[in-house]
Amino acid sequence: MSELELGRLGLVLNVADDRAHIEEAAEAERLGISTLWLPGGQLESLEPLVELLRATEKVAVAPAIIPLDLHGAADVARLVSLLDDGEAARFVAGFGASQREARPLAGLRAFLDELDATGVPVPAGRRLVAALGPRKLELARERAAGAIMMLVTPGVTSRAWEILGPDATLVVHQPVVLDTDVDRGRQTVRGMLGFLLNVGGYAANMRRMGFGDRDIADVSDELVDAVATVGDADAIVAGVRAHLDAGADHVALSVLSDGTQPGPIEVARAVAAANPALAR
Repeated sequence: MSELELGRLGLVLNVADDRAHIEEAAEAERLGISTLWLPGGQLESLEPLVELLRATEKVAVAPAIIPLDLHGAADVARLVSLLDDGEAARFVAGFGASQREARPLAGLRAFLDELDATGVPVPAGRRLVAALGPRKLELARERAAGAIMMLVTPGVTSRAWEILGPDATLVVHQPVVLDTDVDRGRQTVRGMLGFLLNVGGYAANMRRMGFGDRDIADVSDELVDAVATVGDADAIVAGVRAHLDAGADHVALSVLSDGTQPGPIEVARAVAAANPALAR
């Protein structure tokens, strides 16, 4: 078990223009969610991370991930300098390789070197690295408290745990749709997968998991069911437990919705009601 304590259950919130995510953060904390995450693609500014820390009292707050195409080491150091000691102790920095880099892994190493050279404390024990393949998992073990994974099966979670070792933190972001109409829920997942399978190493990782080109091109039912959970609250709880049993320390619910399906805070309420013991 890593010294970085995120609890078992996290929730990804969406940055809202009406600032609804601030109230949702406070409610999620009351429900027992132990870590709140903000999607990196919505972090044009790092200010929402500061706002979530100040809207809550105990939960950890983390980005998944800070987009290094937009924010450099100086921006991260400036963010940390705005936090008081209590807020800094709850902030966890998530980083991932820029896909615009010709050598993304080398670029991530260089970023971490630059961050360490700023003199502002963003210690390895308070940061995570987005990783799918073995080399990034090794970097996460060497330069961070652990790794963030997404779109993986429990089998991949188990293999990742073996690479990271028992002293690292393994976080899995699990796409979920709260909908008992499975076909409709799968369509919602496809909307996200159709984009991500054309970005970075996601398609390559699907092939490592045994999916063929046709599965990837069509975003087959089998692929959707392997990397996401569609169903009622009990199904979502079962999906979380599958990754925890495989070695994950923390599972973050990445809630997908077509606009009619429940959003993040509604899913958090349903999961907390279905299994209060899962939340801290």
